[in-house]
Amino acid sequence: MLGAGVFVALAPAAALAGDALPVALVLAALVAAANASSMSVLAARWPQSGGAYVYGREALGPVWGYLAGVAFVVGKLASCAAMALAVGTYAWPGHARVVAVLLVVALTALGWWGVQRTIPVMAVIVVVVLAVLAAVVAVGAGAPAVPAGDGRGSVRDVLAAAGVLFFAFAGYARVATLGEEVRDPSRTVPRAVALALGAVLVVYAAVAWAGIRVLGVAHLGTSTAPLVDVVESAGADALAPVVRTAAALAAGGALLALLLGVSRTVLALARDGHLPRTLAGVDARHGVPRPAEAGIAVVVVVLVLVGDLGTVVGASSFGVLLYYAVANAAALTVRTRRGRRRAVPVAGLAGCLLLGWTQPAGSVLPGLVVLALALVAYAVTRRARPRRAASTDGSATRTTDR
Repeated sequence: MLGAGVFVALAPAAALAGDALPVALVLAALVAAANASSMSVLAARWPQSGGAYVYGREALGPVWGYLAGVAFVVGKLASCAAMALAVGTYAWPGHARVVAVLLVVALTALGWWGVQRTIPVMAVIVVVVLAVLAAVVAVGAGAPAVPAGDGRGSVRDVLAAAGVLFFAFAGYARVATLGEEVRDPSRTVPRAVALALGAVLVVYAAVAWAGIRVLGVAHLGTSTAPLVDVVESAGADALAPVVRTAAALAAGGALLALLLGVSRTVLALARDGHLPRTLAGVDARHGVPRPAEAGIAVVVVVLVLVGDLGTVVGASSFGVLLYYAVANAAALTVRTRRGRRRAVPVAGLAGCLLLGWTQPAGSVLPGLVVLALALVAYAVTRRARPRRAASTDGSATRTTDR
């Protein structure tokens, strides 16, 4: 969670929520907590790879699992574009798109040869990011405060800002899916999720406070690199290159992990016949799904060239919120040892739908179009499969769609 989100999500969220930015931050954390709780229950019930793609399929039916998979891919493709643009924006502001495209190509090439982000590298990035964020907060605390404004967004705007900030909490479900690998998961996983979300919320709140104190909400909402602007406005110009480097490291590491993760989801969808079979190929030597990785790189490059940072962050939040909406709906069907607990998944489902639908139209409409086309493709392939089976073996036996 302590990655690129804190460097890019504060500005568009501040533009929407205004002085209610802290409220939006808490709402995003609460929805993330409900989602993580539902995911931990589902992971214990179906300990398989695939997340809500598997949970939706098993609990609600194939079409819901399929929609969860598509929503995940849509959201994470937008996340890839957001991470690439974040690197470009912080590393070379005047040529952000060029840097983003070159980075996507370079990391895809690394992925082709089996290069992955390792645990030690992740640890180093987290330590660097924490140190830099602490420095930003310290500098902000010592700078003169900008007079507080009175600009507060509407209820819808605050909800939309919470949806944007939800992007910055991505990663919390990694803890929730470890339910089958830890001792006493019913006790350990909720504690781990609470500690992780609580710690990250404190860090984000401190950074947001520093941004509002030094820049004011209006300036923060229009900034393309808000944390750089904070240190420069506070007179700590020497810290600006350090902040840019930390942001590029965090976003670059997140992008590599996203490219690897999304390619595996695309591989699973292709193997199940929901995407073209050509995307299901795996390199024999390195065990890498090269066709899927290449296809993802092409889509991400297009998003980088046609979208802006705020739009792709909103699109990412919309897709991922729908993905977790399916997970919460699936969690409603699961009975735990203490009986079926509906309050948390109901809250998670309502929160995901509410935050998702309040995203800006420019972020929501493309996602809706893709989901509609995906449903059409699902219906067509479902009807086509029995006819293809009959024409192949010459019999009148009809196969069933799984």
